[in-house]
Amino acid sequence: MKRFYWLLLSAATVAPLAARAQTTPMQPPAGTLPSAAPTGPWSLQGAVDYALTHNLNVRQSQLQAQNIDATLLQSRAALLPSVNLNGSQVWNYGTTINPLTNVFQSQTTRNNNFSAASQVTLFSGFQLRNTIRRNALDYEAALSDVEKARNDLSLNVASAYLQMLLAQELVRTNEIRSASTQLQVEQSQKLLKAGAVAESNLLDSQAQLSTDQLNVITAQNQLAIAKIQLAQLLNLDEAASQALTIEAPELAAPDENALADVAPGEVFLTAQARQPEIKAAELRVQSSLRGVELARGAYYPRLTFGASIFTGYSSLYTLPVTSFDSAQVVLPIFPIDPVTGLPSTTPAPLVALTPFQPIVRRSSENVSYFTQLDNNLGKNLQFNLQIPILNGLQVRTNVQRAKINQQLAEVRSEQARLALRQTIEQSYADALAAQRQYLASSRQVEALTLAYRNAEIRFNNGLLNGTEFNIAKNNLTAAESSMIQAKYSFVFRRKVLDFYQGRPISL
Repeated sequence: MKRFYWLLLSAATVAPLAARAQTTPMQPPAGTLPSAAPTGPWSLQGAVDYALTHNLNVRQSQLQAQNIDATLLQSRAALLPSVNLNGSQVWNYGTTINPLTNVFQSQTTRNNNFSAASQVTLFSGFQLRNTIRRNALDYEAALSDVEKARNDLSLNVASAYLQMLLAQELVRTNEIRSASTQLQVEQSQKLLKAGAVAESNLLDSQAQLSTDQLNVITAQNQLAIAKIQLAQLLNLDEAASQALTIEAPELAAPDENALADVAPGEVFLTAQARQPEIKAAELRVQSSLRGVELARGAYYPRLTFGASIFTGYSSLYTLPVTSFDSAQVVLPIFPIDPVTGLPSTTPAPLVALTPFQPIVRRSSENVSYFTQLDNNLGKNLQFNLQIPILNGLQVRTNVQRAKINQQLAEVRSEQARLALRQTIEQSYADALAAQRQYLASSRQVEALTLAYRNAEIRFNNGLLNGTEFNIAKNNLTAAESSMIQAKYSFVFRRKVLDFYQGRPISL
């Protein structure tokens, strides 16, 4: 009996471990605790790697994948038999029914009940198997979602990194222009003292200096915003955000052949086979097909097998005892009256002894605890068959819903492909537009640079007033700013296209 209890406890302990051993997909990393941010200028690759480790959105997607993996483990464990042990100790007061004797009792009793039950599903319309396959597909799709989150974060970090580089470049160019205007103000002051120029030229130069200083402040504000955006993606604390600096590599300017090796259609075909969002959408279509089969499984009968064992103890449980004995009985003798011929009512002084007669004596005795457990042991084996006939059309409705979910999954898969193709086409169009804008802006800068130098010479010689000189300078400033923005826009769009072709994001 004790060995039986020990086997049940061992089975209940080993079963979950066996189910865990059947889990084949690898667990995704759950992310690590935030560590100290590296010091010194950040490279793009370093920023991407740090963000992938510390970004909360990526960590959230990883935890969601682990949650689905737990669901997959649960569905696999459902194939194992269920084993449960139960025990209770009860004190009864007043009139109660003894569960072991089914007799009403009116006194305080103590009862112990122990039971063990096990059940296994033999057939359920392949629902258990289809549930495992569906959950396995959902887990693979969740891992693809994690990869998509990592890809999106990499692109966002690259965009913020280049935006910060652009802001730094604009700050630098505006500071150079402001310093140049400061020299012009000083030169105008000297020429005014010498009587070579009118006072209006000095006033125009001072006004232009104020405008250039405002442009510097505007560029610095844009740099601060870009810095905050990058720090937020990296999940940096306040001190690390304030100390954030990035490397400024030399970026090649786009030429006329910068997009000669890029064809949107070919990029889409390559990306379609590589991007995790496409894989996740396809896996969810397969999962929805398993969902239809799972719903149809409810049409089939369900067969289960169960076994149970029960025993108990009662403080009033007694065992009846029967003993046998024998004895002689003394009988009086009534003589016959000779006159009347009837028996006399007065016994004679003589007695008669009967033969030995059997005597039955009945009693009861208390039974020990473990003896009661052995005596009260009961076992049960049972097969349960459930055949669905009519259940309010629930199975039919669930099948229809599963088919609708399958169609929705197919539509979402097509939407994912359409969104990917549109993103690639838009990135190519933006890159082409940025390339053309840069080439046009570079030619404009060359022409306006010559015009500005000529205007500067004429202004210094007093042949050009300050207003016309400032117009020439502002035209050059606008052209240079447009050229710089077009350059960085092209670089980012080209990196997006490279990313969809399977190339790493690097500068």
